Amino acid sequence: MTQTAKVNYHVHKPERQAFQLDAGGIIGNLIAPEMTPTEVKVRDARKSHVDTSFQDDAVAFASFPTAVPFAQGDDTWQADYDAELTELLTTKLDAREVIIFDHTIRVDDPDAVRKPARNVHSDYSPEGAEQRLVDILGAENAAEWSAGHYAFINVWRPIEAPINSAPLGFILPSSVSPEDWILLDLIYPDRTGQIMGLAANPDHQWIYMSKMTPDEVAYFNIFDNRGRPSIGHSALDMVEDPKITTVRKSIESRTLVRFA
Repeated sequence: MTQTAKVNYHVHKPERQAFQLDAGGIIGNLIAPEMTPTEVKVRDARKSHVDTSFQDDAVAFASFPTAVPFAQGDDTWQADYDAELTELLTTKLDAREVIIFDHTIRVDDPDAVRKPARNVHSDYSPEGAEQRLVDILGAENAAEWSAGHYAFINVWRPIEAPINSAPLGFILPSSVSPEDWILLDLIYPDRTGQIMGLAANPDHQWIYMSKMTPDEVAYFNIFDNRGRPSIGHSALDMVEDPKITTVRKSIESRTLVRFA
C-alpha cells in the first residue's frame, strides 16, 4: 500500500551548510539550512509486505517489547534499556560488542526540547563517524576497533502510544545516487560534527511501518566501516487517522557495534 507524505530535502549549494543546535546557548534552539518541502510516495511495510532486511537495505523492523518506563529528566531507566538494546543487537546482528552512548526522547510539540527531525539525512559523514568513534572510545581503542568491523546503528521506538502522525520514514539505499548526498556541519555549543543530508531525487523509494507501537522498533545503519550503506531517513509529515489526537513521542538510541 502506497501513501503520500511531505519531507524536507536539502538543497545543493556551492558553500558548506550547517545546522546550529542549542544556538545562542538556548536549549532546543535550532538554526537550519535551506530545505525544500517535497511530496513523496511512501510504501507501508506492514500493509504491502515490503520485505526489508538490515543486511540488504540497512533497516529492519522488529517486535521487541520493553519493560522500561521512559521519562525525560530521569535517567534511572537507562541501564535497563541499554541491556535490552544490547540483547536486541546481539541477537539480530550477531554483534560481538555493543556500546549505547546516547538516548534522545523526541516529542512532536512546538515547546519540546527535542522535536522529530524533519529533514532528510543520515547521522554521520565518514569523517564525522571516525571522529565520533575517537570521542567515545579514545584514540587507542578507536584504532583497535577500526582494524575490524564496526558500525553506528540507531534504534528507534515509539513511546506511550502508537504512532499516528510524523512516523519515521526511510529511503531504500538502492534508490539513492551518490550525487544525492550533501555534507553538512552540525554545530553544538561544545563541539562540531558532520552529517549527510539528501537532495531530492524522484527515484527515491520511501518506506515506513504504519502505526508502530511501543512494542516495536526500527533499527537502521548510519555508518559502517566495511561499506554497508547508510540509510537516509526523516519524520514524515502525514497522519494515519485524523480522529486520533495523540502526540507523536519516540526514543532514538545511538549505538556503536563491533562485529566478530
